Amino acid sequence: MQFTVKTNNDTLTFNKKTSLLEILGEENPDRDIIAARVNNRVRELTYEVNYDCEIEWLTVKDSDAVKTYEASLRYVVAMAFHRAYPELKIRFAYNVSRCVSIHLLTPGYTANTAMLLKVSHEIEEIIKADYPLKRMLVPLDEAKPVYEKLGYEDKMGLLPYRPEKTVHLYECDGFYDYMYNHMVPSTGYIKKYKLRLYAPGFLLQYPRAETGGEIPPFQDAPTFGRTLTESHDWSKIVGSDTVAGINDSIKKNGTVEFINICEARHNRMLCELGQLIEDSIDDVSLICVAGPSSSGKTTFANRLRIELLARGIRPIRISIDDYYLEKHLIPKDKDGNIDLESIEALNIPLFNQNMVDLIAGEEVTLPRFDFQSGKSVPGRTLKVQHGQPIIIEGIHALNDRLTRDIPKSAKFKIFIAPQAQMNLDDHNPVSLTDLRLIRRIVRDYKFRNASAEETIEMWPSVRAGEFKWIYDTQEGSDYVYNSMLSYELPVMKKYAMPLLKQIDEQSPCFPTALRLMRMLKFFIDMPDDWVPSNSLMREFIGGSCYADV
Repeated sequence: MQFTVKTNNDTLTFNKKTSLLEILGEENPDRDIIAARVNNRVRELTYEVNYDCEIEWLTVKDSDAVKTYEASLRYVVAMAFHRAYPELKIRFAYNVSRCVSIHLLTPGYTANTAMLLKVSHEIEEIIKADYPLKRMLVPLDEAKPVYEKLGYEDKMGLLPYRPEKTVHLYECDGFYDYMYNHMVPSTGYIKKYKLRLYAPGFLLQYPRAETGGEIPPFQDAPTFGRTLTESHDWSKIVGSDTVAGINDSIKKNGTVEFINICEARHNRMLCELGQLIEDSIDDVSLICVAGPSSSGKTTFANRLRIELLARGIRPIRISIDDYYLEKHLIPKDKDGNIDLESIEALNIPLFNQNMVDLIAGEEVTLPRFDFQSGKSVPGRTLKVQHGQPIIIEGIHALNDRLTRDIPKSAKFKIFIAPQAQMNLDDHNPVSLTDLRLIRRIVRDYKFRNASAEETIEMWPSVRAGEFKWIYDTQEGSDYVYNSMLSYELPVMKKYAMPLLKQIDEQSPCFPTALRLMRMLKFFIDMPDDWVPSNSLMREFIGGSCYADV
């Protein structure tokens, strides 16, 4: 049995099944390579090949490998906590500054400097020992006693929703856990991390691909952090902080009740937001709405308008997209393409002049950008009254450069994003970014006839724009609207799964599709008949009453 392996411009021949570690040989002395892409599919370095293939070695400069590193780091940290405090249960979640947060679940334990030093010591000892991480495939009936012995009630709760009859576990010097991701071969591969106190728990920093494989500087974001805490508290109240909890709620209380509970929370936030704006309507002239891709900005802006109309406030909406410069004036990105996401692509002086004139009560003819011709043409003529705010929505809406001539006191800034605090189990948080990616895949296919592969291909560019233009502005907001609906993944599963399954295994997008499918498979299917027509969810699955607004 002879097969060839292409790697690093070399072609190697083998006669027996060979692991990637053996193929790599002595070429990884610093252990910078932590995973590999084999025929475009991400594999662990312990994976064995016995077929013709092409191998691309991955480091923490690659986004797929970062997920491997982060999952392995979580494993090591969980193991360290177990050694230092065997009775203490912890939960990982995603948090501020692209960190993983660590929550202490067991009463009587306090995150303090002494605990930080003790756990840090255990982490370093585990890394120094370079214990192998051994992957095991275990039948469900054998996994249950292991989970019970380790006190993994959270993992037990997910077992009934697992479609397979087996589970994977990783064993490391007598410790067992599973992180629903690929892992490094041994604990010695973990080299870069920072563990810090962040009341009431800890924060774990790790290398990121978007910062060249380095740990990004820590930037506190109290507004964002407070929103995550509120989201977690609410999720615990209604039992939707875990996938098993969501499934159980749907089975126990029914589809209609669960949908209405989630929608009621959105209604409550809109009511709260409407009251804040009403209380300061004499000062507020501009309502600015921004958020990352697939946050539900369009539906939110429509619902906010209705909320304000119900309070006797008659807002008008103005599209920032109508202020694009002509095509030849728009700056280019690093690849030489016009960069429509850059704030420099907008006619900032004209936008400010129009807003200032409108606020002053003057009649203004707004521009309208004709995307077919790439030129600005005359649009509608408006005149606003005192107490009639202008709603603007877009990625730059919170950027003070866009509204530089308007006093801060006249602006009410709203940041919108799905701030999920949801876990597969205590050690495996669901990615906020993956949630938005699934939304976009479903929406792009429904309304733009774009395949899941096309959406995934453009996602890194979308994310780069978010880091550059959006996230730094959220801390200056007056209100953070959490657009997460706990029932959305059970609803979108039936839309997303067929689209993801169409992606060929040889496609560069397949690793992402596989990761999303592995997460979605745990959710039970939920019909969308009772999703309200004004729900934010309708922006993605169709049937919105705002479709023609």
